[in-house]
Amino acid sequence: MTKALKIKVCGMKNTANREAVEKLPVDFLGFIFYPKSQRFVGEVTEPRLFDSSKKKVAVFVDENAFEILGLAKNLGFNYVQLHGKENPKTCSLLRKQGLKVIKAFNLDERFNFSALNSYEKSVDYFLFDTKTGVPGGSGEKFNWEILKNYSGETPFFLSGGIKPEDAETIVSIDLPQLFGVDLNSGFEDAPGLKNIENLKNFISQLQRRIDIR
Repeated sequence: MTKALKIKVCGMKNTANREAVEKLPVDFLGFIFYPKSQRFVGEVTEPRLFDSSKKKVAVFVDENAFEILGLAKNLGFNYVQLHGKENPKTCSLLRKQGLKVIKAFNLDERFNFSALNSYEKSVDYFLFDTKTGVPGGSGEKFNWEILKNYSGETPFFLSGGIKPEDAETIVSIDLPQLFGVDLNSGFEDAPGLKNIENLKNFISQLQRRIDIR
């Protein structure tokens, strides 16, 4: 890998922590609007939580498209991440309204990558996470070797249990579609509270290893 990867830090719910994170060389910040998540931003969010200069991603699970559009407009989001069973039609609708769409898929050894074909022209990015019995992230890794079976053109974020010690392994993934990494629970002191030093060190290691290669 010779290109720099985009860094997305997901699960922000604390204003002071968000301000500390965005001082790092990160590209995207994710905010979860799924009430069952430990990182749900809440019905009443902290003041200035969304006042970020980074690219902001609103994360939903099977939410009504018109609710998504309304929230994105009111809170100034240009990116949405869909973590449920949203179909290509819903993704296309959101894109036609000016939103960038990240569609998440949960992978295991039996995942059929042909299932992505109908989404290729309906989304801007995929996000590959670990398959579990519940929607959203699990904090667990899937076998990254199966990414070699992906031959589509849509760039993707790698997610699922990434931890500070994974920089070298990630750099070794030789796929042109790998666009960025999605960092969450592996860099937390508590749900929604990111460890700044761990993020800083990981990003530094990632960039250094890419430069060496």
